[in-house]
Amino acid sequence: MRKEQMLNMGWQLHTAGQPDWQPARVPGTVYTTLYENGLIPDPYWRDNAEKLLPLMEQDYEYRLEFDLPAGYETAPRLLLRFEGVDTLGEITLNGRLLGRTDNMHRTWEFEITGSALPRGNQLLVKLASPLKYIREAFAQSPVRGAEDAMDGFVHLRKAHCMFGWDWGAHLPDAGLFRPVVLVAADVQRLGDVLVRQRHSENLAELDLTVKNEQGAVPEYRAFLYSPEGECLFQGENCPTIPVPNPRLWWPNGLGEQPLYRLRVELLDGGCPVDAWEKRIGLRTLTVSRKKDQYGESFAHQVNGVEVFAMGADYIPEDHLLGRTSAERTRRLLEDCKAANFNLVRIWGGGYYPEDWFFDCCDELGLMVWQDFMFACGMYQLTDSFEATIRAEFADNIRRLRHHASLALWCGNNEMEMFTKDRQWVDEDWQVRDYLILFERILPQMLRELDPDRFYWPASPSSGGSFDDPSSPDRGDVHYWDVWHGNKPFSEYRKFFFRYVSEFGFQSFPCKATVDTFTLPEDRNVFSYVMERHQRNGAANGKILNYLQQTYLYPNRFETLLYASQMLQADAIRYGVEHFRRNRGRCMGAVYWQLNDCWPVASWSSIDYTGRWKALHYAAKRFFAPVLLSCEEEGWLTDPNPMNWQHFAPRKTFRLNLSNETRCSQTVMVRWTLREADGSVLRREEQQVTVQPLSALWLDRVELPELEEHHQYISYEAEQDGRILSEGTVILSLPKYFQYRQPNLRCTQEGEWLTVHADAYARGVEIQNEDETLLLNDNYFDMNAGTKRIRILSGHTRGLHCHSVYNIGREE
Repeated sequence: MRKEQMLNMGWQLHTAGQPDWQPARVPGTVYTTLYENGLIPDPYWRDNAEKLLPLMEQDYEYRLEFDLPAGYETAPRLLLRFEGVDTLGEITLNGRLLGRTDNMHRTWEFEITGSALPRGNQLLVKLASPLKYIREAFAQSPVRGAEDAMDGFVHLRKAHCMFGWDWGAHLPDAGLFRPVVLVAADVQRLGDVLVRQRHSENLAELDLTVKNEQGAVPEYRAFLYSPEGECLFQGENCPTIPVPNPRLWWPNGLGEQPLYRLRVELLDGGCPVDAWEKRIGLRTLTVSRKKDQYGESFAHQVNGVEVFAMGADYIPEDHLLGRTSAERTRRLLEDCKAANFNLVRIWGGGYYPEDWFFDCCDELGLMVWQDFMFACGMYQLTDSFEATIRAEFADNIRRLRHHASLALWCGNNEMEMFTKDRQWVDEDWQVRDYLILFERILPQMLRELDPDRFYWPASPSSGGSFDDPSSPDRGDVHYWDVWHGNKPFSEYRKFFFRYVSEFGFQSFPCKATVDTFTLPEDRNVFSYVMERHQRNGAANGKILNYLQQTYLYPNRFETLLYASQMLQADAIRYGVEHFRRNRGRCMGAVYWQLNDCWPVASWSSIDYTGRWKALHYAAKRFFAPVLLSCEEEGWLTDPNPMNWQHFAPRKTFRLNLSNETRCSQTVMVRWTLREADGSVLRREEQQVTVQPLSALWLDRVELPELEEHHQYISYEAEQDGRILSEGTVILSLPKYFQYRQPNLRCTQEGEWLTVHADAYARGVEIQNEDETLLLNDNYFDMNAGTKRIRILSGHTRGLHCHSVYNIGREE
C-alpha cells in the first residue's frame, strides 16, 4: 500500500553563490525565512516592501539531507512530490538532475527509484530570480498587462499579484510554499478517479471512472460512507454506486451540508496497493441561463433551485505564502458564513487555493466561483507555455473537482472585456491566442476532466466571442462607475444587472491596523508611508471626494478612518439592497473584495489582521436571509444642488422584503417617522407574507410634511418577537442632518453589552482599546433607547463608542 512521508524538517536556505546556509521552514518562502531568522526587517513595516524588492534579483537554494524511513528502501517505486514550487526551480538528488519547474500552479512529481540511498540523500532545489526572468522575457516579447504590475508578469506562471496590483505590493517571493512529500508506491498506482452524479426522485447515483497511471481500467474496490461514518456501500469494479434517499448538500442559508466519504482502492491480486479517498456532497449545481423579458438570466442552480449569490471576491491571504495556514483560512471563511455569505469568488490573479480552503467551503456551505489563474493581461500561446498550462489545468481540475462547493470554472478575470477593447493588444495574434486558450483549450479539457461543471469563459462575459461582455442584460458584469467613475451611490439604482461579480468601494483600515505598519508621524493619509500602503493612486482623492458629498470634515485621523469605513459600507449596501430588491432579474451580488494580503487601504471588508471593517458588519445585515430594505428618495436625486430655486426633492420611500430561504416568511413590518431626538411622529405596521426565494415591494409612502434635516425614518421586520432586519434612512445628506448628541455609552453583563443612546445614532461603532472586539453587530443605526449586543470575542478594556454625530465634532 502506498506510503507518504512529508519532508518538512531539516531544510536549509542560502543565497546562491554565498557560503552561509540558514535553517528554513518548508512549506515556506524566502522572505519569510529571512525574516524569521532576523536577516531582514518586517516586509510590511513602513516602506520596507520597496527596499526588499531587490532581494528577488538573487537566486536562492534550498537543501535537505534525509534518510529513507523504515520500509521505504524495499518499496517497488520511490517518488518525490513537490506540491508547490515558486517558481523557477532546478531539482537534483544526489547530484542527479530530476527536473526543472516553471509553474507555481502545478504539482511536480519525480521518480527516484534507484537514485535514492538508504541514508544521507542530498536534495537540492535551486530557485532562479523571477525578476530577471520577467525582465528578459518582456524584452523579447513586450506583452503587456495591468499597469499596477511589473512588466513581464504575464510570461511567468506565478501569482500575478506578487508583482504588484492596485491593492498589493511588489513582493514576488519564492520558495517551497507547499509540502514536499516522499512517496513509496507499488508498481501500479491510481491515475484518475472521476465521480459523476445523477439525481432522480429519492435516488442519487455515483458513476465512477477509475484509471491507473497508464490510463487503463484496473481492478478496484469502492466504499461509500454516510456523513456519520456508516458504510452504505461496498463493491468491486462497480461503475455505479446507488444512494437511496440521499441527503442533499445546500449552500449556506438554504439547508445543511452533509458530506459523504468515498474511498476507491486499487487492487492487485485482490490486495489494495493504492487508495483515493475524498468527501463529497450529493447535489446538482450549475448555472441557469434562460431567455426572458429582460434578456437572459444568469443564476446558480442548486438541486433545481435558483439561488441569489451573496458574497465577495477572494484574493490570496498573504503576499508571503509562508504566513498562510489552514487555521487562518478557516477563520476567514467562518467570518464569511457569519456574514451570511453563500459564495466566494476566487479571483484569477492569485493562485489556486489549498485543499483546506475547499474543505472549509464544503463544510460551511460556501459555493466557489473559481477563476483560472489569468487576469488583466495578454498571454503568448507558445508551445512551451501551452504545455505548462495544460498540465496546470489538469492538476487543479483533478485536485478540486470532487468538492461539493465548486460551483463553476471561469477562464479569466476581465480579459475578454479588455481584449475586445484592444487594451494591451498590440498584435492580431494576441486575439487569436485568447480565443484558443479560453474558448477552445479550457472547455475541451473540462469536457474530459470535469464534464458536469459549468464553464464560463471570462468575468465579465455574456458567453464569449467578444459578444458585448459587459452587457447588463446577460451574463455577469463588473460595475465600477461608483468608485472609479466617481458616480454617487444612488447610481446603482439605475441598473438591473443579471449578476454583479465585482463592484466595490475603498476604505482605510482601523487605527490599530495602521499602527502595525506606521510610526506616529506617518499617521496622515497623505503621508509617504500611508500612500505606500495605498496602491491605487487616485483612491485617497476619491475617498475625500465621496466624504465631501456625504459627511462633515473629520478633525482627527481616527475619525477619518472611521468615516471612510462608513462610506464603504453605505456604498456597497446601496448596491446590494437594490440588487436583492430586483431578485429574479438580478441573481448575484458579489462585492470586491473580501480580504487583504498585507496591511493596506483597499476595498476589503476584512483587513489583513482579520479585523472586521464596517462593511463586513453591514454585509451580515444586507445578506440576511430575510431582508427589509428601503428605497428612499429625497436628496439622492441631486446630492449637491446649486440652484436652490429649482430644487424640490421628492419625499417618498418604498420598503421591500427579500426572502432568500426555501420557506415563505410572514413578518410584521413597521416603519416610524421620528425626530432626531428619537421621538415618534408617526408609526405604521402591517403583516406581510413573502414567498420563498422572492422579493416583495410594499406600497410607496409619501411624506411631504417630513423635515429632511431633522427627521428620519426607521423600519424593522419582526417575526415571533425577534427582529430579523432593521435600518434607518434620512432624506437629506448625512452632513446636513441635524443630529442630536446621542451620549452613547455601554454597560456590560457577562457576554452582553447594552448600548444606551439619548437620541438617534447612525453608524454606532463599539470598540475596545486595541480594536480586537468582535460583536454580533456593530456600525449599526439605533433610535433613542437601548440595544443589546453580544460579545463574540475580545476583551472590553477601554470600551468606547461613537457615531456619525462625532464626525467633524471631535474635541
